Amino acid sequence: MSITLKVRSPLPTTTNYEPIPNCNRAQIIVKSPSICKYLKPIARSGATFFCRSSTTTPVFLSDAGRNMVLEEFDPEIPLQEAMTPPSSWYTQPSFFHLELERVFYREWQAVGYTEQIENSMDFFTGRLGNVEFVVCRDADGNLQAHHNVCRHRASPLASGTGKKSCFVCPYHGWTYGLDGSLQKATRTTGIRNFQENDFGLVPIKVATWGPLVLINLDKHKSSDRRNDHRKAAHGEVDDVGMEWLGNSLLVLGNIGIDSTSFRHVRRREYPMECNWKVYCDNYLDGDYHVPFVHKGLTASLNLASYSVTNFDKVSVQACETATTTTGGNDNYRMGSKALYAFVYPNFTIARYGPWLETNLVLPVSPGKCVVVFDYFLEASRLKEKGFVDRSLEESHKIQVEDIEVCEAVQKGLESPAYRRGRYAPAAEEALYRFHSSLHNSLSQPSI
Repeated sequence: MSITLKVRSPLPTTTNYEPIPNCNRAQIIVKSPSICKYLKPIARSGATFFCRSSTTTPVFLSDAGRNMVLEEFDPEIPLQEAMTPPSSWYTQPSFFHLELERVFYREWQAVGYTEQIENSMDFFTGRLGNVEFVVCRDADGNLQAHHNVCRHRASPLASGTGKKSCFVCPYHGWTYGLDGSLQKATRTTGIRNFQENDFGLVPIKVATWGPLVLINLDKHKSSDRRNDHRKAAHGEVDDVGMEWLGNSLLVLGNIGIDSTSFRHVRRREYPMECNWKVYCDNYLDGDYHVPFVHKGLTASLNLASYSVTNFDKVSVQACETATTTTGGNDNYRMGSKALYAFVYPNFTIARYGPWLETNLVLPVSPGKCVVVFDYFLEASRLKEKGFVDRSLEESHKIQVEDIEVCEAVQKGLESPAYRRGRYAPAAEEALYRFHSSLHNSLSQPSI
């Protein structure tokens, strides 16, 4: 196979190129890392380049190249024989953007909590991937969500949380109602073929489930699936809950996770130097890492009672606390039993004692994520400041331990010494199912 390269700058004559066989598109392995800077002009033509330096991560991947990386994991191979996904799933920029498109922009995302939009004109903002959004409750009490981008010149309209009667662009003063309609376009005298109705904010599907606010960025899903806990209280079908949680909905509802009686106590955000999946992988390996990473937590749990139940979209881990079997006093924070639910693709719900804790894992880049912790407490315990502070400090210690191990794993994934691993079948079935679900999502066609 002969390949002719045309570039704006000449390549060193000492560079060797190795064509990859059985590929329909030009794909070349560059054996010298010093050549990477010359490849951008060629990349525009659709070629795929792998730089054989300290990492096997491709510099650029075409659609064909991304599919090659995706197919390096085969969900049809049984758990007992399967290899884990390759390290490129955790390091490759093109693969990261594929995840945004086919996973995060097509699934329900729990981005906030109902107390943030409890009253008319309340709002909060956020970012998911490259999407800026705003969620609000309009003057009539209706729940709304929009892309937080002015239709004039793309400036964000709002930031943080608070209360507004309308959204005014800080750049040029274009003004929008809380329902997204354009109310005023400044200095447009002389403009032609302009209809204000065509320039409202771009809507986003929004719903609530228990104390949580969810959005869905998939433009191709039905736009009338807008559920609100205020409507559900009047007997409407919880179709969004079923779509988000699948056949685990009743299980999670029966243990009170969908209750609106919890009150929000604290939010903490933890920036992490690791791929978002590293954190999820760590969460999903159940009691495997706990004795080695969380010595203090281990003392509070009866790990012999640990169990994992897998549903179609949710994995539920359950464990009794150590005091339950030793006859001592109830654990002050954990109660008699702890439950940890992972909701595909990036959300966790923990229920223990009087606490409800959620984690939202936000992808930032191939090697960075932010984990947003929200803590909810049964209303009867809100005034127990000592108990609250002590519980939150214990949770923080556990998170610091997880951060250390996750950031260390990311460094290992970027090492040339690691390519793929194996599953421990007795402990990592939920992890294998997570990777299989990702493969299924990423294999769906572009829309």
